[in-house]
Amino acid sequence: MTPTYYGFLQTRFLLFTVIGLPITFGFANLYRDYMTPFAILGYLLIFGFAWDAAYKFLVTLRWDHDWPPAYQLFAGIWEGFFFWILLQTFRQSGQQLPGISELLTFSQFLLHYSTVWIFIFIGTQGPLRILFPRWRFRGGKWL
Repeated sequence: MTPTYYGFLQTRFLLFTVIGLPITFGFANLYRDYMTPFAILGYLLIFGFAWDAAYKFLVTLRWDHDWPPAYQLFAGIWEGFFFWILLQTFRQSGQQLPGISELLTFSQFLLHYSTVWIFIFIGTQGPLRILFPRWRFRGGKWL
C-alpha cells in the first residue's frame, strides 16, 4: 500500500476523533481542566497535518513506499517531543499557547499524550485493519 497525503490526513483525523476525543475527555475529567487536554489534542492534530506532508515525502524514499510500525513509533516520539519543546519555548518567553494552562506539568502531558498515542497505535495495527480491510488498498483514504 502506498499511503497518499490525503489518506494520511483522513486517517489522522479519524483516529483523533474516534479514539483521541474519548480518552482526552477522560483526562479532562481527571485533571479537572476541560480546556488544556482538548487544546493539546487540537494542536497535535493541526501540527500532525503538517508532519504528514513530511511523512509522505519520507515514504516515497523507501523502496516499498510503506510506513512500518517502527516508523510510527519514532514519529510518535518526535511529535510529543516537538510539542513539549514548543510549549516550553513559549513558557520561557513569558507567553502561553492559547488554551494551554500554565499549570500543565510534564507528567500530565506525558500521561495524556502517551495514552492517546498508544491507543491510536493499537487501533492502526489491529482493529482498523480488521474492521476496514479496504482502507490500506485506498492509500489510507476513507472517503
